[in-house]
Amino acid sequence: MAPSPQLAASTAATDSAPPAPIAAVPLRHPWRWVSGAVVGLAGAGLILSFAQNPNLDWPTVGEYLFAPLTLQGLATTLFLTVAAMAIGLAGGVVVAIMRLSPNPVLRVSSGLFVWVFRGTPVLLQLIFWGFIGAFLPRVVVGIPFTSVEFWSVSTSDLIPATVAALLALGLNEMAYASEIVRAGIQSVDHGQTEAAHSLGMTPARTMRRIVLPQAMRVIVPPMGNEVITMLKTTALVSVIAGRDLMSNLQMAYAQNFKIIPLLVVAAIWYLALTSILAVPQAWLERRYGRGVAGARESGVSRMLQLWKGGKK
Repeated sequence: MAPSPQLAASTAATDSAPPAPIAAVPLRHPWRWVSGAVVGLAGAGLILSFAQNPNLDWPTVGEYLFAPLTLQGLATTLFLTVAAMAIGLAGGVVVAIMRLSPNPVLRVSSGLFVWVFRGTPVLLQLIFWGFIGAFLPRVVVGIPFTSVEFWSVSTSDLIPATVAALLALGLNEMAYASEIVRAGIQSVDHGQTEAAHSLGMTPARTMRRIVLPQAMRVIVPPMGNEVITMLKTTALVSVIAGRDLMSNLQMAYAQNFKIIPLLVVAAIWYLALTSILAVPQAWLERRYGRGVAGARESGVSRMLQLWKGGKK
């Protein structure tokens, strides 16, 4: 039985008419505002009580914030951070490739290196390198098992406190960076390497041009955290008088006994530097995550088109 003309016209009009807009009513969360107000008031009260404490001595904080002693220590801290991260990153790539090598000698040697330097505290390593002269008084270059010497120097002269700090921080970071780089390399599909080899690329060129650029998306976030951690770890150099920011401020408050104000000076500088370092880290994460972010965005756009278009 054929439908009546009126029913057919009504059905056609219903099919062609756009759907009515959905009136979305946002869900109210009054307790969020209450909890936010409570936390905000508590935080404001804590900050005010800290800032108004008479034992803080803000004039001393202002006096030492840009003092030559502080700025000299700050320069050493930045040097140690940059140099140790350069050593750690460059050496970490080499150690990571050695750990992934089919050569058992390279694999075992790199594994032992990571086991030693990652398994012992960085403070212990700093003290060891700072007092290496007690273990090895002189560094001698000559013919082994004979008394012939071509060159020798006192270990304490060859490795002063700053060099000892750089060795300890750089080698320790090398062990951690190697694991980060290894995880990034293993995150790249092995088919990429096979395809590069089939095109005639050497293993070194494949690693440099194909694998490492793709692994950077996994490597950059934890490595950025390692830079910030390294900046703060340099404060441990004070145990061997490395002339960093914390060492210089410790020498200052050992003379004037204004411990809390000078610790506040150190905290201000560390907070400022870590905030600055977070900016390039965020930029690098966006730079090496562009492909994934674009794919995710295009996928979301496609889903929206399917939802709006029905049959698209």
